Amino acid sequence: MARDFDRQVAELQVRIAVLNRYTALGIPVTEPVG
Repeated sequence: MARDFDRQVAELQVRIAVLNRYTALGIPVTEPVG
């Protein structure tokens, strides 16, 4: 994990985006994520 708080936030956002993509692949109905 990054030490800077901003970098931690960016890492979490990237991780969430990846998780959202994987769940979207598994779910037929996809919802837009803001």
